[in-house]
Amino acid sequence: MSTTQTLASPDAARGWRMAAIALLAVRFVQGWIYWGGGTRRFIYAPSKLDTAGHWMAYKFQTAMPGALLGTDHLVAWLLQHFTLLYLGVVVFSAVEMIAGAMLIIGLFTRLAAVATIGLSIVLMLLFGWQGATCIDEWTMAAANFAIGITLFLAGGGAYSVDSWLAKRKPKLAGSGWFNWIGGASLLPISERAFKRLALVLFWIAVAFIVLTYNYYRGSIITPFHGGPTSPSKHHWTLSQGQLAANGTVHFHAYVDAGTPAEPSNVLRASLISDGGQIVEEWDGMLLARTPKAAFKNDFAYQKIHAGKFGLIGPVGSQAMVELRPTQSDLSLPNGPYTLQLVSVNGHIWSLPLTR
Repeated sequence: MSTTQTLASPDAARGWRMAAIALLAVRFVQGWIYWGGGTRRFIYAPSKLDTAGHWMAYKFQTAMPGALLGTDHLVAWLLQHFTLLYLGVVVFSAVEMIAGAMLIIGLFTRLAAVATIGLSIVLMLLFGWQGATCIDEWTMAAANFAIGITLFLAGGGAYSVDSWLAKRKPKLAGSGWFNWIGGASLLPISERAFKRLALVLFWIAVAFIVLTYNYYRGSIITPFHGGPTSPSKHHWTLSQGQLAANGTVHFHAYVDAGTPAEPSNVLRASLISDGGQIVEEWDGMLLARTPKAAFKNDFAYQKIHAGKFGLIGPVGSQAMVELRPTQSDLSLPNGPYTLQLVSVNGHIWSLPLTR
């Protein structure tokens, strides 16, 4: 008897159906997770797709600081091209909703499972670094990736529309394409080929999970660490610092770490001479009165701006900032100067200034 016949034997088919029954809850939960994500934007919380409010573009911008494999540059590019950005958000949400619904009812189960694998990869690359107390987004993407592989291999051959279609239309059940994208029966390959496919997908899952976990948290070949990009501690990267003769400071700021749940707050900015003397200082009240024209934000969504108690920097925001001197008669001797920002948490970021 050939390995193909062994895989399709009555005992194997019965065992396959038992496995599908055992995975019924897994199929439903995977489907509901993605169905819930898509329907929140299309049905229950349409403000997430309403560009007049705090829509999904803000969420994608928060992913930029820790996004992998150059996807931060892709997000930055999309943020500058509204039509493609909006189309991407709508398509992503639609795939979530449709693939989720297909898994819930078991329609073209394997095709829907592959779609969730793709969604999991995108979510891992963009948001895998986020999670203030633990890497919540990594956990979600890793679990969904493994579940997608399992459902692709096992199908939805029990209590599913695929199974109902196969019983109603025997000719459809015998077609190879239906068993590849559906889930009513075994994959139309030999037992040996199935084992090879399963092992290849297993090792892909191992590499995907282990390598991303080690990158974000270590604990495998390196000690435990907080990740290259901190999901909890805000950080401002300062560059392009310039000091005018009248004491006006220009600099570029990028909030490239921290939790998206809360913005970073800068309560003091100081202009410091080479000898360590503070020659100009902007406290929280002065920073709070910084005019809108002093901020030239790189993107139209997450913006650095003046708040009630100082400068506000949401995660992912980037801007050129101008600070004008408080002293009209400020005279600066030649020499190097440093700009220093101090956050509400006492974190300090410094930038040498050129004249």
